Amino acid sequence: MAETLAYAEDLRRRYGDVAAVDGVTLQIGAGELLGLLGPNGAGKSTLINLFTGLRAPTSGRVALFGQDPRSPGTRRAIGVTPQETGLPAALRVGECIRFVASHFPDPLPVGEVLSRFGLEGLARRQTGGLSGGQRRRLAVALAFVGRPRLVFLDEPTAGLDVEGRHMLWEAIRSFHAEGGTVLLTSHYLEEIEALATRVVVLGQGRVLADGTVAELRGIVGTRRVSLSIREIPSLPGILHVERDETRAHLLTADSDLLVRELVLSGVPFADLEVASTPLEEAFLAITALPAVATPAA
Repeated sequence: MAETLAYAEDLRRRYGDVAAVDGVTLQIGAGELLGLLGPNGAGKSTLINLFTGLRAPTSGRVALFGQDPRSPGTRRAIGVTPQETGLPAALRVGECIRFVASHFPDPLPVGEVLSRFGLEGLARRQTGGLSGGQRRRLAVALAFVGRPRLVFLDEPTAGLDVEGRHMLWEAIRSFHAEGGTVLLTSHYLEEIEALATRVVVLGQGRVLADGTVAELRGIVGTRRVSLSIREIPSLPGILHVERDETRAHLLTADSDLLVRELVLSGVPFADLEVASTPLEEAFLAITALPAVATPAA
């Protein structure tokens, strides 16, 4: 069993009448790259704030390395990039990195930070003169300066172009490959598919699903049948139909039955492909579920 780095038990946080986190029990084990999914207002950012000691729970228990997350000594072993960050506009990039590094006993060298996050050549640039993407990459880079054991990244690639996102993906993968542990939230579902070894779905402050990407697809229990076809006949088992310019995409709970009935119908078709339910469709289905759906161990 991997060492538990962060733990929540029946965790609740209320803001007046609103339960932002409502009875969450969750463990983050060493070496995990955990993707946290959920619609806006699901409680993702609040949960991160509770794990990192920026908010106190209304009730329940939360621990970081077995200690109170509000302890300065405990928080020295984590890195955090929140959704919204503010960097002093007059400070240079290198100065920001050195300032953060001064709070840790064995920080990464400035040059290594710049290289890992595609910030080479910007060390003397004032942060106020950076592009939005450069500022976001710097904000994420600062979470890794202190050689943390556990990093919390809240929408780390928000606002980045494709090249910038993939650059950060590689930096996150490298940290994970070296033994680091990551919890990240994202609205880019392909990002979660590309990075996460485990996915937790939140809805209305509660855990709706917890498992691998494949296990989350299995909760929905559907397959996607894609093909080139002029007109779709009336067939049993079609749950949903989507069309693009050249192909039809049929969602079904029994792809074998659907393909068999399609062949028997005699309707001409080509380029048949059967695939797992895309994570986006699984996510939409899971967030509509009324209760917790956790794959069996």
